[in-house]
Formats: sequence, C-alpha cells, structure tokens
Amino acid sequence: MRCASSRPRFLLLLDGGIAAACLGVSLLVLLTSDAGPATTGGTAVAVGLAALQASCLLWIRRRPGYALAVAALAGVGLEAFCPQLGWLGLVAAPLSYVARLRRPRFSLVALGLLVAPTPWKLVTGDWRDMLLAATGLGLGWSVGELLRAQEQRRCAWERQVRAVERERISRELHDVVAHHVAVIAVQAVAAEDVFDQQPEQARAALGSIHVAARSALTELRAMLHALTADGGSDPDAPQPGLAQLDALVDAVRAVGLPVTLRREGDGEALPGGVQLSAYRIVQESLTNALRHGHATRADVDVRYDGGVLRLEVVNDGAAPARRSGTSEGRGIVGMRERARLLGGTLDAGPLPSGGFRVRAQLPVGAAR
Repeated sequence: MRCASSRPRFLLLLDGGIAAACLGVSLLVLLTSDAGPATTGGTAVAVGLAALQASCLLWIRRRPGYALAVAALAGVGLEAFCPQLGWLGLVAAPLSYVARLRRPRFSLVALGLLVAPTPWKLVTGDWRDMLLAATGLGLGWSVGELLRAQEQRRCAWERQVRAVERERISRELHDVVAHHVAVIAVQAVAAEDVFDQQPEQARAALGSIHVAARSALTELRAMLHALTADGGSDPDAPQPGLAQLDALVDAVRAVGLPVTLRREGDGEALPGGVQLSAYRIVQESLTNALRHGHATRADVDVRYDGGVLRLEVVNDGAAPARRSGTSEGRGIVGMRERARLLGGTLDAGPLPSGGFRVRAQLPVGAAR
C-alpha cells in the first residue's frame, strides 16, 4: 500500500515535469522563432516571464486562483514579446490545473476571463489566430474538467467500497456479539436461579459463560487483526465455517435449547466465503430463537447438492422482535444481505402451524 507521504512527493515530481516541459516549449519557440524578441534584453525578459509562468505549476495546487492570475500576467508580457508562442504564452496549462482542482463555477469564470481578450489576435494576426487561441484555452479547460470528473468518480467508488465494508464489519460484529451475549445472559440467569440450591449446576452455567466470553473475544480479536493487518486475515485464525457448526450447536444446547443438526453432502470443501455466510446465518437463526423466540427446540438442516448449499433452521418459538418503523429485524436483514451478496436467496417468516423458519439457498458457483 502506498504510504501517506508518497503521493504528495509524486504530485510534486509530476508538476515539476510538466513545468519543465512547458518551459522547454516556451524557450524553444522564443529562441528559434523569427517573430521573437528583437533584442537581447527583450529575449532575457521573455525567458524570465516564461520561467515565471511555468513555475506557477509548482504551487498551483495550493493557490489555484493566485497561480493562474500570475501565469496570466506573465502571459501578457509573453504575448507582447512573442505572439507566436500562443495566447498569453502557455496559460492553457495552468487553466487546465484550475479546472482539475476547482469546481466549474470557478474554472468557467477563469476560462471566460481568458477567452474574452482573444479578439486582440485580430490586431496581431487574423481570425485563425483568434480561433486557435480560443480553442487552446477550451481544450486546456476540457482536459482539466475531464480529470476532475474522473477523480470524482474514483472518490465515489471508494466511498461506496468503504460503505460496503463498514456494513460487512457491522454485520460481523453484530453476529459475534449478539450470539455470545445472548448465551451469557441466559446462563447468568440460570446460574442465579440455582446458585444456592444446586451449586454444581450453577458452576456449569458459569463455565458456559466463560466459554462463550472467550469465544467472543477470540472471534473479535481475529476480526480486528484482519482489519489492521496489511496482508489480510491471519491464516492461523480462520473465520468459522461449516466445521464449527457442531460446536455452535453444542453451545446452544448447553444454554438449554435442544437443537438437532442434520447434514447432507460434503459442505466442508466449499469456498470460505460460502461457509462463513452459512455459519453466520445458522448462528443468527439460533440466536433469534434463543433470545427473542423463547423456543423449546430447533432443527438445523444443511444440505449441499447440485452446486447449491441449502440451509433450513426451524424453531417452535415466535418471530424475532422488529424495530419500530421497519418490517424486519436487523438480524434477518443481515442474513438476507449475506445470501444476496453470494447470489442466493433467503426467506424468513412464521410457519402456518406455528414456529419460525429461516431457509436459505447459497449458490456455490457464484462464489468461486
């Protein structure tokens, strides 16, 4: 990844190269054109003005308006000494910078002020010179505006990427924290109820709290490490997948919710992204059943066939709580978004005979 100080250094080198090229063109025309300054003193002044105009590119990013004004004033002298150099020298280059750095409401005013005096070319030349002068300024402004629009599109794309990444991180944190905190809360209540009468059962509940807390911390550390590491996530700390479903189901059973897990097909050889999404969908479904639905049992069915991973989690509890003003809870929205990002579908809703079902289909081919 490029360090923070390398880009300003690159821009300085780029601006220096363009300034040197502009100065080279100006000197070439001044020293070789028959219409150049007639005296040595005039040539020296013209060279100084050309150097001044080119040097404006070195600080134009900090003060675009002032730099363009200095370049235009230097161009007035160059126009008097050597009209063949172009309208106001090579002022089209600084104008291009201004169009790149400032909004059109500013750069168009600058363009208009520079184009307005171009009829002076009718005095020193003819209408073709005037047309070339106006065209050169328009071309310089157009190049700068195109670069500005391109930069805006790039920034918009980066903002979109950051928004998607923030949503992903938020979803991951919600999944990790919601599940383990729900387990901790239920076990803490159970331990409090039997603390005096059944101390052994209270110790078991406290042990489950300890395991859930350590598991949450482990997952959070792995996630934070993946966010801060330059090379991505640590291969020694992989994200959970289908192989960890047994441990997840055992943790939920330990809380007091009987869960039946059925598997069909070799799902553990699937891509990591599919496995992670499948694990999170099952985790969120069981968490909702435990925390919101007050279920007494749950069934988890995981099947892989025909290039599609199918998940179904059914419990006999109520539907998860919904936020005010929304049609679904955050957990269901997150599960549906996970499935959508993989090109799959997810349906969640109450069953006619009672209970709640989450059913997802995750195509494996789209994630490869």
